[in-house]
Amino acid sequence: MSTIKIKAHTYSHAIQGVKVKPLADDGKEVSIFYDGLLSKAGAEQVYLHCGYGDTNDWDKVNDLPMKQVNNGWEKTLRIDTGSNLNFCFRDGSANWDNNSGDNWAYRISVNHSQH
Repeated sequence: MSTIKIKAHTYSHAIQGVKVKPLADDGKEVSIFYDGLLSKAGAEQVYLHCGYGDTNDWDKVNDLPMKQVNNGWEKTLRIDTGSNLNFCFRDGSANWDNNSGDNWAYRISVNHSQH
């Protein structure tokens, strides 16, 4: 799994149709944009399937409906549990996009270095 550093208020580059944008400097409010397989297949609704903690043992798992936007789907959420968000996507017909089994992960790490 590769790690990409993302500046607040800026979308990451897309990975399999997924971009992430921290909306606050602490990284705890995030917008997730999706234009992957389910979107391209014409899904009528896409859900963000997400949980917290270790990538292999998700806690507090939820399915959150995403909002359809001009070029895909978007969901904004606040991370109130830890600093590790794991996620994938599903549609209303039980079709999944889980990044070929790897899912996606967003990790908050704050750089405390002094200048």
